[in-house]
Formats: sequence, C-alpha cells, structure tokens
Amino acid sequence: MSDKQRRKFLKKAGLAGLGALSLSGASAAAKERDFQILKRKYAESDREKLRYAVIGAGIMGMENVKTVTRRDDVELVAVCDLYSGRRNSTNEMFDKQLFVTNDHRELLKRNDIDVVIIGTPDHWHKEISIDALNAGKHVYCEKPMVKSVEEGHDVINAWKKSGKIMMVGSQGLSSLGNEKAKELIAQGAIGEINYAEGFWARHSPVGAWQYHIPEDASTGTVDWDRYVANTNKRPFDPMRFFRWRNYLDYGTGMSGDLFVHLFSSLHFITNSLGPEVISAQGGLRYWKDGREVPDVLLGTFTYPEAEAHPGFNLSLRCNFVDGTSGTTYLRVVGSKGSMDVKWEEVVLKRNEVSTDDPFEIEQMKLAGTSQPDRARILPPSETVYRAQDNWKGAHYDHHSNLVNAIRNNGKVVEDPVFGFRAAAPALLCNDSYFQKKFIEWDPVKMKIVS
Repeated sequence: MSDKQRRKFLKKAGLAGLGALSLSGASAAAKERDFQILKRKYAESDREKLRYAVIGAGIMGMENVKTVTRRDDVELVAVCDLYSGRRNSTNEMFDKQLFVTNDHRELLKRNDIDVVIIGTPDHWHKEISIDALNAGKHVYCEKPMVKSVEEGHDVINAWKKSGKIMMVGSQGLSSLGNEKAKELIAQGAIGEINYAEGFWARHSPVGAWQYHIPEDASTGTVDWDRYVANTNKRPFDPMRFFRWRNYLDYGTGMSGDLFVHLFSSLHFITNSLGPEVISAQGGLRYWKDGREVPDVLLGTFTYPEAEAHPGFNLSLRCNFVDGTSGTTYLRVVGSKGSMDVKWEEVVLKRNEVSTDDPFEIEQMKLAGTSQPDRARILPPSETVYRAQDNWKGAHYDHHSNLVNAIRNNGKVVEDPVFGFRAAAPALLCNDSYFQKKFIEWDPVKMKIVS
C-alpha cells in the first residue's frame, strides 16, 4: 500500500489525526506497531512561593509533599500527624524548622499556610477537608474524598461556599495516557463504547497493606484518642493505626483505595457521570492477618446511556493474591476497536474484519463493499502512544494542575464533584459486598436510589 493509498484508507476509516496504523511492506495481513511519543511542556514559575502544610504525614501524605516540592514555587511550612516519629522526622527530611503539631485545628489557625494536603486515613477526610476550607485554605485531599456516600454532599457544599480550590488526589487524571485516551475517544477511534474493564493486581506484604509498625508505637507516641475521636472507641492497637486500610472504621478497602483510580480515569476519558447499578463479590483468600476487608474483589457496573456516551458495562477486578503480580490496566472497548490505557501509555487496537459467512458476504456485496475470495485471519492494526522519557509523571502534573489553578484562579481536573462521582461507586462496592445485594445509584443527583 502506497503512502497515498494509506492516507486515503485512513481518511475513509475516520482515522485522520489519530496517527498512522502501519502495515508491513511484506504483507497487508502482517502488522507493525506504530509508536508515537506523548509530550508535556514545563515552564518554571517566578511567582512568590505557595506555602504548603500536610495533615497526615504517612506514606501518601509525604509522597504528595515530596512531589509538589519538586516545584521551585512551593515550600513546606507545617506538618500535622498523630505519631510523633513522623513529626520529628520531617524537620530532618527537609533540613528546616517546620511548625509541627498533632492537632490539625492548630495548624489551620496559621496565616502562613496557603494550601493543605490531607493524607490521613479515610475516616478523617471529610472533617479535615471542611475545616480547611472553612479556614480559607486551598485543599489537596487524597482519594477517596470521603469514607461514605453520605458525606459527599457536605464536602461539596463546603467547597462551593468557601470560594477556595479543592483537588482530589487520583493523580492518573493528569497523566499523559489518560489525556491521549480522552482525545482518541472524542475522535471516534474505537467507535461507540459498549464495555470497559480494569484490573489491579499485587502480591506482596506492603502491596497488601502490611505496613511497617515502628518499635516505639505506643500511647506515648501515638495520639490514639484523637485518632478514634470520630469513630468507634477501642483500646490502643498499633495494627489499626499503622495498617488502617485493613479495617472498616478507618479505611475503604480495595475499592476505596484502588477501584477509585479506575473510576476516575474512566470517567475522565469518557466524560461519564457514573454507573446506575453496582454489585460486588469477593473474599479473603490469602492475607488472613485479622483484616476486615477482602483481598480479592470483583465489581460489575451498569452505565446508562447519557449525552456523552451510549450505555455500557464495566467490570473491575482487584487481586492481592496474584502470583503474576504488578498488573494494572484500564481497557475501553468499542464497536471499532479498543484501548489499553495506562498513565504513561495508550495502546490503540483496531480490527480489520474478514468473513466467510454467506449472509454477511451477500450483505457486503449489496452495500458495494469488496470481500476477498478467501477468509483471512487478520491481526489488529495497533498504535502505541508512549510518554516522553523525561516526563515528570502523573503525580507531578496533578499537583501542578492545582498550583496553576490557584495561581490563575482557574479550575482543577478533579474537583469535589468529580471526586465524589468517582468515589461513590467505589464506596458502594463495599456496601454491595457486605450486604450481598445490588445497589442503585443516581449518577446525576449523586444519591442512592431507595
């Protein structure tokens, strides 16, 4: 096929602007992967520094701090955590004297803080987000934005009333992969969506939330009373503090930790508001360490027809007992092809169809479509879009989205409304699993259908 013929084919197939889907010169039935590089331009700011504080200086809290302080126009000024070891280590880590406290209310009284990162366990997200917004701070809150669907509208209303900017931390939304997938969907690259699936697999103690417990963990180093102040009162238990994701009082299980990322990406790519029917099954298969949540979870979701897309079905899986380990993807399937979406890569596949069915052949003849004399098995044409080597990553870009919105009085890619629409079906997975029933959800009004 000549270049001229290929361009004519692409135009006829509706693929103009999507990049060449290459065929090898040896055979039209053989395929060649076409690689295209996704790029991001970065510009340094000469503006006065934004002053950040972190509330909850654990794993993700400090990952957020380390990421955003890579920017020259951001500095950390304060830290709040209920464990003294974390409070003490931050001054050494940043080689400066920070304001440290175990009470987030004391931190929020300070006038030298512009932005607050909330990296606490999930059961504190709502209260601290509202307190921070009411104190006039911009907010970056880790996903899920809330611990239950009943809390969602309270945060949204506080955000709207505050006039401040709030970003929810599902960082994949700001990835080059998600942005390219959204563009391809809009261009009709895979036709009309009818199905999507996502998978998140791990098989390691840390991946399964068996986090390190410090040797000095005690009521002398942990403010346990403050930790359980808004949930069930229990005697001090270092497992429940340092491995909180395993317990229903504080965490939201596999769905709140990982499904929410997949929902966020899917909704961003498709402009969807969410599913209307939610169901989940699973079990505790391997990590029987006293946890209250499953380590294998399967979710199925029905998305209604909407202005942005036709109706489709979604299947999500999460497995902490996966011997292959480390597999994460989101696949979106349409009438003309599919996309495998990762934060740093998108693989677009489009099938060439050939058939030996007499009825189909006759219909093709009537339509004036040519059909070869003999059926062939044709591999899909494939285009790979991959992030540039020096890309700073989705996490960096997500925080930069917030910084730029604050600088320019703009909007963020994941505000509380978007964040709640991604969190709600993930949280309702837990309700479906434990209550053993289907749950109906109104994605427009963002409420359970009773």
